[in-house]
Amino acid sequence: MNIQQNISLKPFNTFGIDVAANAFAEVFSKQELQIALQYFNQHPQALLIIGGGSNMLFTQDFDGLVLKNSLRGIDIVKQDGDKVFIKVAAGENWHQFVLWCIEKNFAGVENLSLIPGCVGATPMQNIGAYGVELKDVFNELEAIEIATGISRTFCNEDCHFGYRESVFKKEFKDQFIITSVTFKLHNLNVSEQYIYHIDYGDIKAELAENSVFELNIKAVSDAVIKIRSSKLPDPKELGNSGSFFKNPVISKEQFALLLQSNPLIPSYNTSEGKTKVPAGWLIEQCGWKGKRVGNTGAHAKQALVLVNYGNAKGSEVKELAAAIQQSVKEKFGIEIEAEVNIY
Repeated sequence: MNIQQNISLKPFNTFGIDVAANAFAEVFSKQELQIALQYFNQHPQALLIIGGGSNMLFTQDFDGLVLKNSLRGIDIVKQDGDKVFIKVAAGENWHQFVLWCIEKNFAGVENLSLIPGCVGATPMQNIGAYGVELKDVFNELEAIEIATGISRTFCNEDCHFGYRESVFKKEFKDQFIITSVTFKLHNLNVSEQYIYHIDYGDIKAELAENSVFELNIKAVSDAVIKIRSSKLPDPKELGNSGSFFKNPVISKEQFALLLQSNPLIPSYNTSEGKTKVPAGWLIEQCGWKGKRVGNTGAHAKQALVLVNYGNAKGSEVKELAAAIQQSVKEKFGIEIEAEVNIY
């Protein structure tokens, strides 16, 4: 492991923002991670852990140590009837893991296809898409406490999962480094009795268009990939971090009032008895979809995605996000919250 000084982070964030880190190291094993933590504890400074760099916006140079978690490995650790438990190292690419599951005929993550980033970041914000959230397939994770170097195991209940939330974004923020995540999936090789989640978004329509009449996880994954690809720009071609804002969750009373003046407003009921409103729709109604402001803007196909047209500074994107938030609040009385971590 090599600690590098004054390294550009442009290759390590999908927004493509060109800022520098005071110190940078990439770790490929738990041993290297422990060495890096020893260095950190001997040289006190700010610490930032990154994986795929897909859920962050840098607005300035990072005056501290950036550790890129590149731990690798996928192992089947247990099979119990039609359930299979798979332990995945935090540095594994999430979408590649999903494709691995589909190849093995393990169901549960197909709706989460093509979400950018690494496995270690998925429980931090309880990633979700098309009616499925990480907590639905999560069994446990292992993490190293930064201050002590001690490894700890967190079960589902320990993580306090919420909508794009977990204990690692609240009480334990910046206190642990996730090293592996174990998933509990359905083994279709043992039992084909499985409930597919195809009622959210355009999945049903896409399956019908592809003449899929007998459901399987590959068909669902292919449908999700096609839908996401049609709406979301490839970060390699146009810098972005995917969905920049969370979909706001409001009370049914507030939604009823909104519905009176906005009869076409889309919505989804939540398990907590509230109503989720698509942030993309709110932003689009405020006129931001496809609007460019300097070197940044809201994407032409999905207003929820803010993009870097090539030379944007993080501060420009942050200012755009603030302007969008203000206009949504003025028009609908709803505060939309950033899903992306801003540094």
